[in-house]
Amino acid sequence: MMADIATLLEQNLHGIFGEGDQALRLKLAEEILHEDAIFVEPHRIYSGRDEIVRIAGIIRATHPTFAYTTIAPAEVLHERAGRVKWVAGAPGEPPAYAGTDFIVAKDGKIAAIYLFFDGDPDLTSQPIAG
Repeated sequence: MMADIATLLEQNLHGIFGEGDQALRLKLAEEILHEDAIFVEPHRIYSGRDEIVRIAGIIRATHPTFAYTTIAPAEVLHERAGRVKWVAGAPGEPPAYAGTDFIVAKDGKIAAIYLFFDGDPDLTSQPIAG
């Protein structure tokens, strides 16, 4: 069954980049990422599902207790692309940083992920959900 864009955004945020278990991250990646997917972030472009899973693990290891919390519903364009805004931080604490994930999908899987950091989060906002 093909996932919709909003579901792909959520699964990518929590199940790929928010998941601490490498085996679970890889299993989900096989379901939602094209083998030749790309991940574009401010400093580099990563190519291929395995490389995305690898860098997601490295990113996760830098802040293993952080959780991602979406701050607005996913926005979807014609079931081909979408974006979701989020904040990240330790559960129960103010957000440490904020970002927006933009994805392009093909055949029900993510073909490209673009990460935009959104500057300093509003530190007066609600604590991060756990």
